[in-house]
Amino acid sequence: MLTSRQDDPIRTADHRARAAAESVRSRFGHRLFGLPFTHLGAVQHPRERTRSPWHYWWQAQYLDVLVDETLREADRGSSSAAARSALTALRLLRGIHLRNGLRWTNAYYDDMAWLALAVDRMGQVRDGGGRALAPLDRALRSAHTADLGGGLYWNTSRDFKNTPATGPAALFFARRGQPERGQELVDWLGERLRDGQTGLYLDGIRVKAGRATLVPTVYTYNQGPVLGALLELGGTANLATAADLVSAVDSQLGTEGVLLTHGAGDGGLFTGILVRYLAFAALNPLLPDSARRTAETLVTATSENLWAGRTAETAPSPRRFHRFRGVRPGGAPDLLTFPAGTGEAAAPGGAQLSTQLQAWMILEAGYRVAAGSTRAAADERG
Repeated sequence: MLTSRQDDPIRTADHRARAAAESVRSRFGHRLFGLPFTHLGAVQHPRERTRSPWHYWWQAQYLDVLVDETLREADRGSSSAAARSALTALRLLRGIHLRNGLRWTNAYYDDMAWLALAVDRMGQVRDGGGRALAPLDRALRSAHTADLGGGLYWNTSRDFKNTPATGPAALFFARRGQPERGQELVDWLGERLRDGQTGLYLDGIRVKAGRATLVPTVYTYNQGPVLGALLELGGTANLATAADLVSAVDSQLGTEGVLLTHGAGDGGLFTGILVRYLAFAALNPLLPDSARRTAETLVTATSENLWAGRTAETAPSPRRFHRFRGVRPGGAPDLLTFPAGTGEAAAPGGAQLSTQLQAWMILEAGYRVAAGSTRAAADERG
């Protein structure tokens, strides 16, 4: 059992993640077209009066981080808060389906892979999402072809096979009882898109007029689901590659433990995705201690950086936030705005859902690492 002093890092991380969760939900969360029992994240704050663009994959990341929140609240013993988060996740999934024209699929296989991962994880905390998995699974399998030796196409144009689609699909298949397919995809990524000099995964291979061209761009988020798939599949070779990838991320994508980010828009989510899977690495007992410590440092330092860059304003109505009294005792909680990223990317970017989801994702990962490492240290001391 943890003493109160040992519990302090966990309490701090919980406070930060909870504050981020409430800030995102309060600023961006709304009913779809005013319909009851639905939820969706607005693209920006304040919301546009005209119909905003549809970002399917942003909503998938929102769903995934709601699962993170539900698991954290349950871990902290707050069953009522966990139940509310899980209900919001269910309503968000309903909102996604309605806003997407009563379809689970779209034209982008990476989008569908992200939603499939989130819906699969949602099954840990709430029933009701399973009906989405079959059409998503079929779509992802249809994009996995022998062209270019394997891998997944990025979209239905079928002229680009890339890491953004193949990585999360590999993780999904590994989690859903299709490890052979997951391993095929991981192997293809290693053979075709892992850079031998940096150890990082490049963006993809584009086909034009029958000619294949490497797209060598490096993004933080491409490393994340590949790391997750390697950990999920396990085995000596995969775990060794996972440890090497953690080291490559540290040396190539971080500065003193703080990961680089990619600004706003879609890029506003990229590093949050990587940090989610670094947290899994930090807590994986099968990885070497050095890799686990490196992953933990990357999660913690990036989390601290974003927390330090926050700005706050007091919520206008205490009654609206009565469910989250623990955010700031004694009054209405502060609503936080996080920077759009770290370093040069840390320009004001709080108007966009993507950057605020990223900060929330990173702070939830910070909680998982703080809770896991603190409890492990307490167990070692007996």
